[in-house]
Amino acid sequence: MVRPLQIIITTLFIMLASISYPADKGGFQFRKQTELQQIKPKKPVRIKLKRTAKDEYSWELSGDDADEIVKTDRKLRKMLNIR
Repeated sequence: MVRPLQIIITTLFIMLASISYPADKGGFQFRKQTELQQIKPKKPVRIKLKRTAKDEYSWELSGDDADEIVKTDRKLRKMLNIR
């Protein structure tokens, strides 16, 4: 047996849903945002650190940004006290 309260709540829910989302709006509109297409995440500088048998360090750096590679090289030289 269906309760009158359930019928009222269901009816209100359907009415609110039809008010919030009318069918005659024309559907969704898609548009491109060029500023979002141009944002690219920065790739980090990859460091391949090596240690020789004489306990000396060397490394290989790779990445897309030459300035970041130079900065990373300077940091490594400073941290490892290498000229």
